[in-house]
Amino acid sequence: QVQLVESGGGLVEAGGSLRLSCAASGRTPSSYATGWFRQAPGKEREFLAAISGSGLRINYADSVKGRFTISRDNAKDTVYLHMNSLKPEDTAVYYCAAPRLIFSLPTKSRDYDYWGQGTQVTVSS
Repeated sequence: QVQLVESGGGLVEAGGSLRLSCAASGRTPSSYATGWFRQAPGKEREFLAAISGSGLRINYADSVKGRFTISRDNAKDTVYLHMNSLKPEDTAVYYCAAPRLIFSLPTKSRDYDYWGQGTQVTVSS
């Protein structure tokens, strides 16, 4: 069973940075993608970024391109989301997720099968 645990959320001022971590277990890291999503109160879950198992393929949502960077360390099966120039509208619960389909790189939440518990990010103005 694949398990995902996020960490690194917190309170930051606008313009600041945070690094989120997603530690995975129960899978072969190099074969499976990991994605990051967020959900603000009253809004739908939003795709942010995804990285393939090899780390060679990456997708970003337009809303975070240039500010957020996804990376991974397969020795630890940990995926990171580096967030810079944070804005109050980035306030949300951030989730990492993993698909069951090997070698896929989905951008839609319905294509992800395993989810972490989420970590809160709050950006103050």
